[in-house]
Amino acid sequence: MKKVILTFFSLTLILVLAACGNNNTNTSSNTAATNTPANAATEPAAEPVTLVVGASPVPHAEILKAIAPLLEAQGIKLEIKEFTDYVQPNVQLAEKQLDANFFQHQPYLDDQNKNNGTDLVSVASVHVEPFGAYSKKIKSIDELADGAKVAIPNDATNGGRALILLAKNGLITLKDDTNITSTKADITENKKNLEIIELDAAMLPRQLDEVDLALINTNYALEAKLVPTKDALFIEGGDSPYANILVTRQDNKDADAIKKLTAALTSPEAKKFIEEKYEGAIIPAF
Repeated sequence: MKKVILTFFSLTLILVLAACGNNNTNTSSNTAATNTPANAATEPAAEPVTLVVGASPVPHAEILKAIAPLLEAQGIKLEIKEFTDYVQPNVQLAEKQLDANFFQHQPYLDDQNKNNGTDLVSVASVHVEPFGAYSKKIKSIDELADGAKVAIPNDATNGGRALILLAKNGLITLKDDTNITSTKADITENKKNLEIIELDAAMLPRQLDEVDLALINTNYALEAKLVPTKDALFIEGGDSPYANILVTRQDNKDADAIKKLTAALTSPEAKKFIEEKYEGAIIPAF
């Protein structure tokens, strides 16, 4: 009887110990499972941030396309919206249809903010587009006849810029040849009796057959397959103060994505692209 009791006790003890061993094994397994994220292998990657940037087709959109891979590597998808005018990019930026735009210089932005009650801001100077004078009828300004037709942009700052360039090349005299807002009313001397015609900047290349001389923004000259360094009768120097800028709003100027866009547009890669692509027609401003 004692042997039976001892045998029964021994079997019971073995079963209890075995059960304890199983519980410890399960606890360790559960602990390991708890310490390992259940979705570690299946968690989706973060969606890229999309930046919508308005730009003139040439050269601004081309430059943006060139630096897009730099941004993509940082999780930023660049969506470029092209404009052929100088009005809508600022309108749509102010209305938050765009995150930024890239097409204008600071004097133009200042004029637009003043006239439209906006508060858009520059966050980077990217390049200078030397402003030039073009003609299909003459080869030098010495051939410009009395009463010749000269076309200039009709917006306030680029019109003034054109008049300043005419003055610096001895074709007219202005009250102040440093005043970017100069108008035809500020001409004090016009020895050749030039007929100065104001036209929308985008139209100027198409009017070259109709006028004797046209002063054209470089982006529109490039679109028309004109080579500023070869085709312009005279052109601004590399010291032009009209750097083209990246512009955004006050509410997003400090956003991480905008800072990365700024860095990409002023990177060594961007500088190399501008210098090699445009061969002096466009000059890096950084």
